Amino acid sequence: MDAGLSPRMAGCMAGRMVDRLSMSQLRKLQSLASLRNVDMREVTLDRFLHKVRALEDPEIFIVTSKAALSCSL
Repeated sequence: MDAGLSPRMAGCMAGRMVDRLSMSQLRKLQSLASLRNVDMREVTLDRFLHKVRALEDPEIFIVTSKAALSCSL
């Protein structure tokens, strides 16, 4: 949610990601909290995934993308 996702989407994704990423990878995702200062209506899934890709960790991107896709359906 701190990254600008809706509570429903954030909760769904967290449940799918927590067992697939290490603590250090989850901490990297925490750095996306800087998006929380942005109007939530402007945070698209595409923009969020662009920020995840910028973390330069392919595993984080793959796990997060799969969770986002599953939760958006």
